[in-house]
Amino acid sequence: MIPKTDIMKPILTVAIAGLATLSSCAQQSTATDKIKKDNNYMTTQPNTAIATFANGCFWCTEAIFEELDGVISAVSGYTGGQTPNPTYKEVSNGETGHAECLQITYDTTKITFDELLEVFWQTHDPTTLNRQGADVGTQYRSGIFYHNSEQKEKAEKYKTELDKSGAFNNPIVTEITAFSKFYPAEDYHQQYYELNGNSNPYCKIVIQPKLEKFRKVFKDKLKVDN
Repeated sequence: MIPKTDIMKPILTVAIAGLATLSSCAQQSTATDKIKKDNNYMTTQPNTAIATFANGCFWCTEAIFEELDGVISAVSGYTGGQTPNPTYKEVSNGETGHAECLQITYDTTKITFDELLEVFWQTHDPTTLNRQGADVGTQYRSGIFYHNSEQKEKAEKYKTELDKSGAFNNPIVTEITAFSKFYPAEDYHQQYYELNGNSNPYCKIVIQPKLEKFRKVFKDKLKVDN
């Protein structure tokens, strides 16, 4: 796989400029707006919950989790570090302690935390420390940031069972730690594959094959319109 940092610099310059215009369109809300909408939804709908996962480049993970039936929204962002309000550049330098992550709001009557965990484990390599494919750095570490004791228990149990089963050739290094603070990524990172999938080399080379594999394995769990 080709590191996104190697092939994306000139493309991102154009993409960011283009998305600045798109940001005024109704089809693309800002990350902050999405979070506010989710929070408002959760206050009126009792059967909602949040999961926060780090499993590599959030361009990839957002594209995957957005397609699951029961997922209300998936917001790309940063968590697990010490720097407040980090930028993508700061996180990419590896000095903030944050990981690229996804904050998922979901309908518990349609999808469970266990099912989200299943997708999490099967759509990345949890045995590579601070790395997913060609994306290298602590910001690409594997992590589950639990929001309550039930999520913690389920994540640890699943991890233990996978290690015992020999599902992976190497031990799982996924970090399982308490959620503290989520910082939404810049707007041009949101819905990245949806907006750039047909034109961006990284999307075509890395995300598209991964997404196609995911759709085959989890075809019974996808939204009807996919």
